[in-house]
Amino acid sequence: MPSQHNGRHELGQNFLSDKRVVQAFVDLVARTEGPVIEIGTGDGALTLPLQDLGRDLTGIEIDGRRAARLARRTRPATTIVQADFLAYATPATPHVLVGNLPFHQTTAMLRRVLHAPGWTDAVLLVQWEVARRRAGVGGATMMTAQWWPWFDFRLVQRVPAAAFRPRPNVDGGLMTVARRSSPLVARRDQRRYQDLVQRVFTGRGRGLAEIFAASVPELSRRQVQRWMRQYGVAPGGLPKGLTAEQWAAAFALALEQGNRPSPHRTRGRR
Repeated sequence: MPSQHNGRHELGQNFLSDKRVVQAFVDLVARTEGPVIEIGTGDGALTLPLQDLGRDLTGIEIDGRRAARLARRTRPATTIVQADFLAYATPATPHVLVGNLPFHQTTAMLRRVLHAPGWTDAVLLVQWEVARRRAGVGGATMMTAQWWPWFDFRLVQRVPAAAFRPRPNVDGGLMTVARRSSPLVARRDQRRYQDLVQRVFTGRGRGLAEIFAASVPELSRRQVQRWMRQYGVAPGGLPKGLTAEQWAAAFALALEQGNRPSPHRTRGRR
């Protein structure tokens, strides 16, 4: 049977052992409202302190032995479920997601979180570099830009590798994700928006002016230049340097142009 600090390698388990980090985690969750769903409970380093918030708590744990052992130590308002979060159906009703995510599954876990319905806030511990990039520190990733209109990513603090047992090879990053009450782009336009972001991130050119000209044919060079002046975008910048608001404005302009009837379009017969 695994000891409290002996995570299974195949599950990528690195458990929090620093009480200060655990308290920081709990304090962030305390600022939210609603039932809590914890991703990967392990032996309860977060689960047991989270119970002190007095809210309904569901813990998802893939390791059956750990799940059974933790279930014997929790309060009646806490439910421990043996399941893989990547296949777990989260409720459509409001709730808060919490988790020290397995580092080797960070991207897959984050994608699952972003596609999951219902949750209003997420407090997550991931690899440090992933946390920085998701929050747009030092440049956002394409994944962050594709989801920015609907979610606000924030970096809270760096968590040293020494705070985990067993100790991973990299530091962690504590971050929050909040579902925007007023999205920057309508949900019905999600696919079109995300397609534009992908085209720009993978487009060719030296700087955003050239990249947009090549990858967003809906916009003329003059329109791109006007957008850049209005939103303070450097023509020689790169996609990773754009903010959520700048992306949303570029998409709104492209959407407007794309929906306009072409002056060259043949008129139908009367």
